[in-house]
Amino acid sequence: MSHEHAHGTPESGFRLAIVVGLNFVITAAEIVGGLISGSLSLISDALHNFSDGIAVIIAWIAIRLDTRPRTDHHTFGLKRAQVLAAVINAGALVAISLYLFIEAWDRFVDPHPIEGMLMTGVATIGLVANVLGTWLLHRGSKQNMNLKAAYLHLFSDAVSSIGVILGGLVITVFGITWLDPLLTVLIGVYVLRESLLILWAALGIFMLRAPSGLSLEEIRSEIRAVPGVVCIHHLHLWEVAEHDIHFEGHIELEDQPLGDTEAIRVAIEEMLHERFDINHTTLQIEPPDGQCATAELV
Repeated sequence: MSHEHAHGTPESGFRLAIVVGLNFVITAAEIVGGLISGSLSLISDALHNFSDGIAVIIAWIAIRLDTRPRTDHHTFGLKRAQVLAAVINAGALVAISLYLFIEAWDRFVDPHPIEGMLMTGVATIGLVANVLGTWLLHRGSKQNMNLKAAYLHLFSDAVSSIGVILGGLVITVFGITWLDPLLTVLIGVYVLRESLLILWAALGIFMLRAPSGLSLEEIRSEIRAVPGVVCIHHLHLWEVAEHDIHFEGHIELEDQPLGDTEAIRVAIEEMLHERFDINHTTLQIEPPDGQCATAELV
């Protein structure tokens, strides 16, 4: 049984193009502003924005690859392109966060003078653009790991810009320059946590881990409840790509006409799709052989 899912659309491609343009413009403005003002948090925000633009480009490429048809060499198509893009983008965020921690420590040890008002003004421009970009990607990020990683880039930058703005105001009024590296660390901790969550989910797909939220024992119980099923064993449950869940298993049925056997198989497939959102099912139907009690579930 196969149920197709919608992927990239011309509309999403247009939105992604707008986001890329916004982020590269912000990057240039914040690097110049950070160098003039001496603000590390502003430069860190610029690095995040540059990574945002690259992340969105990677996300768009992955969406395009995902829409390519299956071939004899790629019988699943290129569905995992989006998962790979999520790994690349989340991994880049982890690396950027670690780099910013090192730079922030250097600033704690050796404080630099900072022009707070310039820092605030440039960060405000970045905030407006980041909020717009976040809004453009918000809808797609709810159901797509690839877009969620790109969305996280933008959302973290919006939060970062708010922190830089508040920090610039405090530095201007009170002259507390250590607040700049402190904001960098706080932003880095948040981004690092969210990135690791995406990495864990994406790598789980690559390692054929059973989808989170699904219980193999619960699936087994539901199949056993189907009339005519004696037992089920040698089960496999995995995701080829995000939201593309596959299941296979050996089903032992009571002795009955071949037509009834087919009806039971179809009933099991429909139940698995409706109850567990499993959209690709392969079942090997077997007669009862008296050895089901010793057969391994997995």
